[in-house]
Amino acid sequence: MGASAPRSQDTPFLPDFCDIRAVFAVVLTGELLALVLALMSVPALEFWPVLGSTSLFVQWVGLSAAALLCAGGRHLARLPPAAASFAVLGLVVGLTAVLSLVAVWLFDEGPQAPRLGGEAWAFLARNVAVGGLVGAVTLRYLFVQHQWRLNLAREASTRVQTLQSRIRPHFLFNSMNTIASLTRTDPALAERVVEDLAELFRVSLGDARAPATLERELEVSRRYLEIEALRLGDRLQTRWEVASLPGGALLPALTVQPLLENAVSHGIEPSPTGGLVSITGRVVEGVLEVRVENPLPPPGAPDRGGNRVAQDNVRQRLEAFFGGAAGLEAGPGGGRYVATLRFPRRERAP
Repeated sequence: MGASAPRSQDTPFLPDFCDIRAVFAVVLTGELLALVLALMSVPALEFWPVLGSTSLFVQWVGLSAAALLCAGGRHLARLPPAAASFAVLGLVVGLTAVLSLVAVWLFDEGPQAPRLGGEAWAFLARNVAVGGLVGAVTLRYLFVQHQWRLNLAREASTRVQTLQSRIRPHFLFNSMNTIASLTRTDPALAERVVEDLAELFRVSLGDARAPATLERELEVSRRYLEIEALRLGDRLQTRWEVASLPGGALLPALTVQPLLENAVSHGIEPSPTGGLVSITGRVVEGVLEVRVENPLPPPGAPDRGGNRVAQDNVRQRLEAFFGGAAGLEAGPGGGRYVATLRFPRRERAP
């Protein structure tokens, strides 16, 4: 099944207001808004008292709205972007109006508070207008960001199909030659290689949007290396140290295998003596690390190309799936070539 273009509902329109980073953004934006309003409304001598009261009110509205959006986030996530925008804008405007009336009632005796009457209604109208304007501008920004994420996901979906289809032709031909020779000497092993190859191509032709478990991804990677080991013999040595990784963690399919393909193509095949490909994993403060190491190409070895292309594809797919919380670092280190995947632990809901 080929990958289809992602729909609007496949990526969240609104941020998770239960996330501390989103709350911090609300606080920071509110403080900047309070500063602007204070600078626009009073002379310099009265600036600090007005900034304090304005900041208190803006943070009151902002954090209250964030709390309500946190509580209702799941319901809003089910709505189309337009409906969610109107719902959020209505909530912000309504909450601003209610809290403005409460502020008038609570602080009517303060030096900066509006008196009940015409001044109070002007205070209410100004706050509602500012709240509506700021809410609309913020929602517009979030919508543009949402569209950017959708475009990124579409591009990543196209790229992953390219990547999934590029289990290199020479790997297929070499595998078929290996199978042909094994049918004469070890039919049982030839049958197992056929099964491994079929599994690789089943994953390759799967839905590019569907995530894989880490256990499944590592199993596919093992099968790939087992097929290559039959062809390369003692030139390819492998070491796996991934027992500490949670098998149920989710990541984009075919994320580890391209790194191993690069390790074989650029580190093992150019060397007459081959070398060791090591795959290690660990969990550091909730972040999973998968590290692939291979020998550096010998001096004078021709540049086979394709290494950076595969790595860029993996980076873009991690970005589309995890956002900025995941990444890939790759380069020489300690006399070997090291590629390290880092991504947060995310599992399917029970």
